[in-house]
Amino acid sequence: MKRLNATPVYLIFSGASALFFTIVFTLNMVYQAEMVGLSPLQLVLVGTTLELACFLFEIPTGVVADVYSRRLSVIIGTALIGIGFLIEGSTPTFEAVLLAQVAWGIGATFISGAGDAWIADEIGEERAGPAFMRGAQIGQLLTLPGIAIAVLLGKVGLNVPVLAGGGLFLGLAIFLALYMPETGFKPAPREDRTSWGRMSATLRDGVGLVRVRPLLVAILLVSLAYGVYSEGFDRLYTPHLLSFDRPDVLGLDTPGWFGLIGAVEALLALGATEIARRRLRLEDGRAVSRALGWLYGGVALFTLLFGLAGGFPLALAAYWATRVLRGVSGPIYTAWLNQHTESSVRATVFSMAAQTNAFGQIAGGPAVGAIATAGSLRLALALAGLLLTPVLVLIGRARRLLPDVALQRQEI
Repeated sequence: MKRLNATPVYLIFSGASALFFTIVFTLNMVYQAEMVGLSPLQLVLVGTTLELACFLFEIPTGVVADVYSRRLSVIIGTALIGIGFLIEGSTPTFEAVLLAQVAWGIGATFISGAGDAWIADEIGEERAGPAFMRGAQIGQLLTLPGIAIAVLLGKVGLNVPVLAGGGLFLGLAIFLALYMPETGFKPAPREDRTSWGRMSATLRDGVGLVRVRPLLVAILLVSLAYGVYSEGFDRLYTPHLLSFDRPDVLGLDTPGWFGLIGAVEALLALGATEIARRRLRLEDGRAVSRALGWLYGGVALFTLLFGLAGGFPLALAAYWATRVLRGVSGPIYTAWLNQHTESSVRATVFSMAAQTNAFGQIAGGPAVGAIATAGSLRLALALAGLLLTPVLVLIGRARRLLPDVALQRQEI
């Protein structure tokens, strides 16, 4: 069967993934909080389990993608994500939710380094940055129908969107197996593939690249600091919003309210990403780092306001601002990392970034969850915002290192 061109496949994959994740996650936290009955600490421990799986498997799966096949890595990861969601939706217990995080967390590690590295190799580094932005936009656009589907399915049962998303991810894996090309990747020679030494050598090359480029260290530390912040917010924003008395608008129930919140978020994120795509020169490292500084600073500020908000309108506005700024910053950070990574170890270095993020979430999440369980959900969220502020110092350091990177490229 004839394979499709790489760019359309990447955009289909980005859009479909966003659509399916939206179907699952629009009401996923509501499902875990209300149907499964998890406490704030259990909600965070679910996330910690997910990130622990990512932390343990991120580097090995990234190395596999660099040595064997990035295409195969993406297909395996997509299938595992689907299996994880099917496990979570089929059994509403704490233990089943934890097992599901392991399955889809490992699947995410197969994709996180390989997907971005695959498209960069297929179409080239210069065209990869715009592709990242366009893929993010398509994903944001498709969140709207995803939200509508989730709300409709959620009226049948809060676990139904999770089950539907799992099945759709398995279908996406089949599509990728049939149509995803791989022409730009040069795998290791067959005689070297059976050797753990080959994978170890690829990992050493990736670590070595980071060691000789201080900017890459700073970029990875940004991912670490962001992880320390994000776990607390991601797991606690739903119970915080549920704690407020919501106004009676069109008779919306809980699924309807969260669908409306998600729809407005998607529209705002779509517009913000388009502005960033048009105005930001992704090939300019200084412009990218400056933009990330402003974006992360805004995320910290609005997360703090979200936690301290005493009423639903202010909490909702701060939530939207936080989510939109985070959505814009994601593809910009990916483009920034891509600028300073060699093709031969790109998936491994991308996986290192994801692993440092996971380590940050493991380190920061349980402490924030414990504070929330002790009875101070607002304080826990405010603390999460403050935990992000060190990222501004790290980005400033990265910007000062940019001239050194140019010299290192000439030397290498």
